Amino acid sequence: MPLIPRRQSRRFWGPAILFVSSVLLVNALFGDRGLMETIRARRTNAAATDDLRRLKQENSKMREQARRLRNDPQTIESVARAELGLLRPGEILVTVKDVK
Repeated sequence: MPLIPRRQSRRFWGPAILFVSSVLLVNALFGDRGLMETIRARRTNAAATDDLRRLKQENSKMREQARRLRNDPQTIESVARAELGLLRPGEILVTVKDVK
């Protein structure tokens, strides 16, 4: 069995270790669970968290508006006048047109 000279094995292992290290580094940066994907996932998570916070605030406002529409006579009257155009008995609607 011929022995491999020591010089020849060093020529093989140096570049082989460098190549394997390079592949591992590229995979760590750009692979499925690499640094770039982690950064992208964190951004997505932050955006989803902001959306959730905004939607919770909106939901809270809508709950309060629904509560007022069920229980507050002034709110009910305000909506009836603004959106439905209703008047109280005895009130007269006057429409003023701008003539130019």
